[in-house]
Amino acid sequence: MKKESLRKAYGQALVELGASNPDIVALEADLGKSTMSYLFKQAYPERFFEMGIAEQNMTSTAAGLALAGKIPFVSTFAVFASGRAYDQIRCSIAIAKANVKICGSSCGLSDFGDGKTHQSVEDANIIRSIPNMTVLNPVDAVETKQMVEAMVRYKGPVYIRINRNELPVITPEDQKFQIGKMYSVHDGKDAVIFATGAMVHNSISAAQELMQEGISVEVINVSTLKPLSKEELMRFARDKQAIVTAEEANRIGGMGDTIASLLFNDIRVPMEHVAIDDQFGTSAYTYEDLLTCYKLTKEDIAKAVKTALKHA
Repeated sequence: MKKESLRKAYGQALVELGASNPDIVALEADLGKSTMSYLFKQAYPERFFEMGIAEQNMTSTAAGLALAGKIPFVSTFAVFASGRAYDQIRCSIAIAKANVKICGSSCGLSDFGDGKTHQSVEDANIIRSIPNMTVLNPVDAVETKQMVEAMVRYKGPVYIRINRNELPVITPEDQKFQIGKMYSVHDGKDAVIFATGAMVHNSISAAQELMQEGISVEVINVSTLKPLSKEELMRFARDKQAIVTAEEANRIGGMGDTIASLLFNDIRVPMEHVAIDDQFGTSAYTYEDLLTCYKLTKEDIAKAVKTALKHA
């Protein structure tokens, strides 16, 4: 499968949408060439606001622009978007239901060279806990563009996580992305893997290897982390012998915990969580090194499926 940059797809989508919607504006915290919001700056310099390394001010300014009728897109690294500007997101954006769109770039462990301070293993967990927030986590560049289009249509605050690395493209160009909808990306009948972001690709690889052993596994792309639809979960979990969740995030307060709580009273089958085990990241030579270190590989997912099925 070809690989494409999610960051570039994000920037290109902003430029394309900005051509027909003059209300779209972009704010950046001195990382435009990394988040790719600089593409919007090149196209519409009068609608681009470089706020410097001042994420809190940037977020508050975005709230004001939204209340004035604009559609502001705020971009910075995920660890800064969710951490440094938490109070501004909570008080100025979420409480007011301001129409602000926040891009948490270089999410998870994808900023593999910069270590604990720049790797955001908890950003989605934090933002999901804030009332009125919608949280998206695209699987590839195509879904990223579809999500940005949906964010513009959606009235209210949205947070999107963007992986730093190029990822394989699996989303059909003609897919109509809907907030809250889950997408089956690999058929199977014995077990189901609910995966999100980069973990979807590893889950597909795990399912393909398990097929060789006679184990049939369905893989679901959970591209909306909030709201998580119980109806959607039930649609795929029903009639399965086991459930596995896979996320590139801290397991405490993560997607796996939420899925378990939503299904607890209705689906009683073994469940395993593949996630970061309550640790910060660390520096590495490659992204793949970190996925191996934190047990987020296709082998780890396949092992979790076998463990869950063994207790079925």
